Amino acid sequence: MKLMFASDIHGSLYYAEKMRDAYRKENADKLILLGDLLYHGPRNDLPENYEPKKVIELLNSMKDEILCVRGNCDTEVDQMVLDFPIMADYAVIYVDGKMMYLTHGHKFNPENPPKLRKGGYLINGHTHIPAQTDMDDFIYINPGSVSIPKNGSAHTYMIYENGEFILKEL
Repeated sequence: MKLMFASDIHGSLYYAEKMRDAYRKENADKLILLGDLLYHGPRNDLPENYEPKKVIELLNSMKDEILCVRGNCDTEVDQMVLDFPIMADYAVIYVDGKMMYLTHGHKFNPENPPKLRKGGYLINGHTHIPAQTDMDDFIYINPGSVSIPKNGSAHTYMIYENGEFILKEL
């Protein structure tokens, strides 16, 4: 199974389109969005080509391909316009016999991890900084931010395939 992980679109149509194009090019089985889809948040500048209404259209056209968890900038109002579930604080999936705990990162993160099975993955966005770190009990994965990268990182996403996470730039 090939999965694409992306986070923190923050209403940027420009980067949402680049993400969709990368997803198509990768030919992934599922697009996993780790929150903060439409709103840029009070601490962030407006991302390039901020057009949340058009991002809604783009994401809704992919609704059957998306698994999403709620970010700290996602609200009930956002759920009213999106045709796929976004309000779960986390999701747990099993891939290749490994547990993947998917969350945005503002509640559960490496400093405050959920209860994980040894060898499982904690996968979140929120920081806008890519990471792939062995935390002894679990592996921490962060695909960075699609639209507003921080700490000098690029606009990134991650691919999971054949038991391996690979960070890629848009």
